[in-house]
Amino acid sequence: MKNNPLGPRPGRRPRPLTAGRAAVLQLLVDQPRPPRLAALAQASGLHPNTLREHLDALIADGWVRRVRSEPQGRGRPAWRYEAIDDRGRDEYAGLATALAASIAATSPAPAETARFAGEQWGHTLAADRDVAPQTPDEARAEVVAMLDELGFDPDVDTDRPERVRLTRCPLLDAAHRHPGVVCEVHRGIVSGALTTYGADPEGTDLVPFAEPGACLLTVPPIRA
Repeated sequence: MKNNPLGPRPGRRPRPLTAGRAAVLQLLVDQPRPPRLAALAQASGLHPNTLREHLDALIADGWVRRVRSEPQGRGRPAWRYEAIDDRGRDEYAGLATALAASIAATSPAPAETARFAGEQWGHTLAADRDVAPQTPDEARAEVVAMLDELGFDPDVDTDRPERVRLTRCPLLDAAHRHPGVVCEVHRGIVSGALTTYGADPEGTDLVPFAEPGACLLTVPPIRA
């Protein structure tokens, strides 16, 4: 029996597209700006429930992402949907690996440098989501949702919600080569996002390749 390696799996590999999902994806590609579900249903002629199933599958496989509409009045803004340009993923992963190698070789404190870069990235990602969590628990939930959108497939412990298993890694090769840099960037993303949402990031921690199939992330607030 083959032993499971420690740590998460690589980023998602999309399943072959069905004809229905391919049509929805092409419709999104042709839109000048990300449409809402209602507008997309009207353009496609599909029932919203059927369309939602196609979109959920496309999001899970990394073809589509959800983005918030601009706030208008009271209430949470609606979701919009946009196609993800897949052509730059390999180049992005290669660039991330090169940058991690450069930080590891040139910085007198690679972990601190990487964590600071991650915090700045986390600030930007959280601000771009256009959400306003009202409590620390809501902030944590939004950060976990953000990690899901980034491709980490987070699995939250139901008994201890601050414990999150990251079951995939969008930069797995770079993380294996330079865990002290790439994984610190990921930890910094969480801290930066929490700070942007007005939550205390104290206690944020990430244990890379902690178990077969996952890294272990701690996302405050931490309960007794």
